[in-house]
Amino acid sequence: MSRTTLTASIVNAALAPASGGRKRPKEAWAKAVEQVEKATGWSTKGEEQFVADLGFHLRCLADEPKLTPFGWQSAIGDAKARLENRLRIRERIIEHPEIADEPIVDPVFVVGLPRTATTLAHKILAASDDHRGPLLWEMLRTDVPIDPAEAAKTIKMIDSGARMMVRFAPSWEVIHPIRSTAPEESMFILPHHTYHLALRAALPEYRAWLGERDYTADYVYLRRALQVLQYGRERKRWTLKYPAHLNDLEVIRKVFPDAKFVWTHRDPSTVMGSVCSLMETSWSLYQRRPDLRQIGEVALGLLTESIERGRQSRQRLPGGSIVDVPYHRLNSDPVNEVPKLYEALNAKWTEKDAANLENVLARPQADRRHEYTLSRYGLDIQSIEDAFGDYTALCGNFNTR
Repeated sequence: MSRTTLTASIVNAALAPASGGRKRPKEAWAKAVEQVEKATGWSTKGEEQFVADLGFHLRCLADEPKLTPFGWQSAIGDAKARLENRLRIRERIIEHPEIADEPIVDPVFVVGLPRTATTLAHKILAASDDHRGPLLWEMLRTDVPIDPAEAAKTIKMIDSGARMMVRFAPSWEVIHPIRSTAPEESMFILPHHTYHLALRAALPEYRAWLGERDYTADYVYLRRALQVLQYGRERKRWTLKYPAHLNDLEVIRKVFPDAKFVWTHRDPSTVMGSVCSLMETSWSLYQRRPDLRQIGEVALGLLTESIERGRQSRQRLPGGSIVDVPYHRLNSDPVNEVPKLYEALNAKWTEKDAANLENVLARPQADRRHEYTLSRYGLDIQSIEDAFGDYTALCGNFNTR
């Protein structure tokens, strides 16, 4: 059964004549950069590396033989938006140099494999009056306080784009509903990471490049974005979430020296099918008839690498940097487990926080279910357990402590 609708097919057919740029990705990106400069009045001088890196990703994507016209056009649009946001952040700091002095104190990063309640943990933490999670629209248009009417216009545009994605692939609303005014993953600020692979294609050359990348500059950029969002607003404790932050724990501590990590744990064999299903839905927007076995191979590789890097890093981090949160205990007894989480983070737990927890938990879960099988992606439980080694047993130990 196709993961995309007839609407997606019609749009792909309509976009085909305008997608010739994928055959000349370097020239197409140069033209797009000129369009951003002309539309904003901001120069990309000084941002040559950022521009070149975005262009490299686009070139790798253009090499995907199954790439759809919508996949190419949306990737170009995303790169332009990320470049514009980069320039906006730079301009705001030039206009208000004091932004660079905004303190980002004791931030919390929620990490772990996808589908392990990272979203639940993030929303629970971000709901506190003392905390703040960056909203989706703020990460896509990072700015100092702006006119409410202008903000509303941005929110409306983002919500319209999210509804369009659901029309193309209805299961997105089940797998990961997007709301512009809700806290979202910091991948919307980070210009490069494994999310490009999970959401678009295997991109072997890009993946190899990521493996050699020093992410320090990317997290410095994330810090600047938070400083811009904090400027002129009430200072709160930032709570951020992106499962693959697990790859970068030491880099994060270098850029955010007092950062704390909430690491959610769940048996990998229970999450892999869901991860592959998410990837199939997204890849179906970017590719014609994506290879399901390749999805299984990429998903297993990315997730085992993430766990290994996270486990290696935690051995070198200061004690108390990581709070381990077992998935099953969080889901089966949140009323008792969440206050413990707050305590471990030295955060204040109030009656209002308890009420917020009830509101999060009151959301219907049945509608969030989606069906998948491991065999569809060439996987089985034994192969997953073998790939993750003793981490599966470790997850079980966390749940029995």
